[in-house]
Amino acid sequence: MFAPFPLELSICGKSSCANALAKSFDFLGSVSITLSILRSIQYKKGDKLDGGIQVIVLWRSPPLSDHCVHMALLYKSLSRRVLLTSAAMKRRITTDARQILLSPPLISIDFPDIWNSSSCLDYSSTATSYDDPQSTTVIDGRVIADEITSGITSEVRRMKNSMGKVPGLAVIMVGERRDSQTYVRNKIAACEEAGIKSEVSSLPDNCTEDQVLNVLSHFHEDPSIHGILVQLPLPQHLDEGKILSSVRLEKDVDGFHPLNMGNLAMRGREPLFLPCTPKGCIELLIRSGVEISGKRAVVIGRSNIVGLPTSLLLQRHHATVSIVHAFTRNPEQITREADIVVAAAGVPNLVRGSWLKPGAVVIDVGTNPVEDPSSEHGYRLIGDVCYEEASRVASAITPVPGGVGPMTVAMLLLNTLESAKRTYSFT
Repeated sequence: MFAPFPLELSICGKSSCANALAKSFDFLGSVSITLSILRSIQYKKGDKLDGGIQVIVLWRSPPLSDHCVHMALLYKSLSRRVLLTSAAMKRRITTDARQILLSPPLISIDFPDIWNSSSCLDYSSTATSYDDPQSTTVIDGRVIADEITSGITSEVRRMKNSMGKVPGLAVIMVGERRDSQTYVRNKIAACEEAGIKSEVSSLPDNCTEDQVLNVLSHFHEDPSIHGILVQLPLPQHLDEGKILSSVRLEKDVDGFHPLNMGNLAMRGREPLFLPCTPKGCIELLIRSGVEISGKRAVVIGRSNIVGLPTSLLLQRHHATVSIVHAFTRNPEQITREADIVVAAAGVPNLVRGSWLKPGAVVIDVGTNPVEDPSSEHGYRLIGDVCYEEASRVASAITPVPGGVGPMTVAMLLLNTLESAKRTYSFT
């Protein structure tokens, strides 16, 4: 048994301590998690600080990993209701009359990035005048992706004529998210066009983890399948990390297996596959004649899918890389120093023209749907970059849609082809 230790939080809000925490846990929407956590803590109302309430939370007997998970959940839910001050997350133990402040863990709790979107709410075309407007090159991802796909199609045809075999891609989709369904349809259509075999396994939103793993196992044993893609995001009740780690390394064409990511992060190591969207971003830069080596690059967003691997790839190409996230101070100032900006925060119009230095190259990964009654579908897609403003400052920029999206699909096909070639020793 672990001795209980208190956790000191400063919460700004009008609700009482117990009510604020209880409401926050209720917001998680999981009775089992709510009850288990509420049983694990005690509340003690302290003095009010700056209109808020000081809370001492006694955590009873969890291992450290569980503690981190619970506190991440607590922070995620509280952040929508109350503000945790900088004094939060200090662990304290009391011995006799002394208080000993423990050092924070070397790997801190993984707080979710919640961006302040107050400057991002205007989706209209609000171009700003600049003293030295640039003649901006639009990097057409569709054209470049078509060139790559054409080469893939030729290689698939050559493999079929030579060996009677073609690459195979399996997609596992859980739930009925409309955006995920659209992405999967696009991938399957691209496979068909390139001559790549494809299979889709659709599972209900309430499926169990074992069901997903069983489907994975089936595709692992199928010799005609050379790549397996688990469509993200997964429902919250599924352990995304465990599922992605279970994809067999040699079929991980999405590049998210921990060994692939780890090899990408280590100098002198080569991953079997690079994640598709980051790989597509680098291809866009290289094929557009953008010099990366020695340049200053800023990646906005730090997701495992785009932000982190993109920053690692840019470093592999000898750029000096900074990562901007929701906790970054002065993100505009940092971004304005960059020669290359990759926006992957998932926040529409986050990056304004004032964030960019004249002549910067901008890769916009964001695909954010916003309501548009005049559109056929009632919405339109916009990026993380305010295109109208940025295009007056940047030397080159990718549009949304038609920029990074087509490249992601092309890189998926390329990874699947490379996997099949490796399997069949086909050169």
